[in-house]
Amino acid sequence: MAMHVHALFLSCPLLVLVMIFSQFIVPSSSSLDSFIYVGCSQLKYSPGTVYESNVNSILSSIVNSASYSNFNNFKISLPGSATGDVVYGLFQCRGDLSNSDCHDCVSNAVTRLGTSCGGASGGALQLEGCFVRYDNTSFLGVEDKTVVSDKCGPSIGDYSDSLSRRDAVLAYLAAGGQFFRVSGAGRVQGVAQCVQDLSVGECQDCLSEAIQRLKSECGSSAWGDMFLGKCYARYSERGYSSKSENDDEVEKTLAIFLGLIAGVAILIVFLSFLSKLFDSNKGTAGK
Repeated sequence: MAMHVHALFLSCPLLVLVMIFSQFIVPSSSSLDSFIYVGCSQLKYSPGTVYESNVNSILSSIVNSASYSNFNNFKISLPGSATGDVVYGLFQCRGDLSNSDCHDCVSNAVTRLGTSCGGASGGALQLEGCFVRYDNTSFLGVEDKTVVSDKCGPSIGDYSDSLSRRDAVLAYLAAGGQFFRVSGAGRVQGVAQCVQDLSVGECQDCLSEAIQRLKSECGSSAWGDMFLGKCYARYSERGYSSKSENDDEVEKTLAIFLGLIAGVAILIVFLSFLSKLFDSNKGTAGK
């Protein structure tokens, strides 16, 4: 009986560590709701105005439309609206999303946009899986190559194989004629997308700019994101999403936990062996 008590007691620390480890695991940064950027107009509207009603109406229309489409644009002018009360808006989901995922992403984006840009006459928010924008000035069908968000990962140095694969991925993205484009070469994957209110030519022009900036600014980085006003281009060894800024720290911490668990497991085996040896010797002595 004593040996069973020892074994149970010795296994508890490992169980605790496993429980801690499982609680520490975090969702992947590729979650469709992962935040990328938000921008809000400095111009504010007054509560209770016709413009506020138009804003609420267009955001509601955006969420409803996302149930059956991955892109749509709107112009809302409720009865009693003056010229300055008209609101323009659109949404777009990543090209590989289902209607259900698109709706969930857009609904979340609209909620966040309301929190971040409450009372603002215009706002734009990009999540991993979708993009939402509204404004009092029409931007529909207007090309916009303004850089709104750009991030580059750590340098991989002069590792020619990875850089060659990256360049091949970006070259394919630049050559395509679709609004949503994906590419892969070995472990390197890329994705590019234009807002669908642009023409095919405008989309190509926007993506060419994004890809050129991505190669220029991210150089030998392991991953890179370049978001312009109406398009984006990205590459990574982890798929469509780049690593979050704390991923490296998370990986290091997980490695420490794994090492700790392995060390404790070895210690448990050793102590269990000593316990069995002690009980065996005690039994022999008793004879």
